[in-house]
Amino acid sequence: MNHIEEMLQSKTWAVVGATDNTQKFGYKIFKCLVNNKIQVFAVNPGVSEILGHKCYPSLKDLPQRPDAVNVVVPPRVGEQIMHECAELGIMNIWLQPGADTAELIELGQQLGLNVVSNACIMIELK
Repeated sequence: MNHIEEMLQSKTWAVVGATDNTQKFGYKIFKCLVNNKIQVFAVNPGVSEILGHKCYPSLKDLPQRPDAVNVVVPPRVGEQIMHECAELGIMNIWLQPGADTAELIELGQQLGLNVVSNACIMIELK
C-alpha cells in the first residue's frame, strides 16, 4: 500500500485552510471530505463556520487529534503547520498541489512525517 492509499484509510481529517469561499479549494476539499462521510475538522483562524461545521483557529484547538491533515495554505504558512503537526504527533500530512514546495516536503521528512504531495485528495477520493 502506498502513502496515498494508507492516508485515505484515515478516519479523521483536518483541512488547514478550509474556507467558506465556495470558489476556493479550501472549501471544495472540505466539502468533498464531508460528502464522502469522512469526519473532518475545518481549520482557519478567519472563519467561524463552513457548511454548518464549526471552524477552529488552529490544530491545537481541535476537540480531538486528526489521523491526517490536508494542507491548503500557501507554503510560507505550511511550514508552521508542519511544525505544529510534529509537535501534536499528527504524522500524516497531505500537501495539496500549490501548497507543496520541495522545501516543505523536505521539512516534513526531516520532522519524520508521512507526506503526500503531487496529488489532489478530491481526485483520489473519486
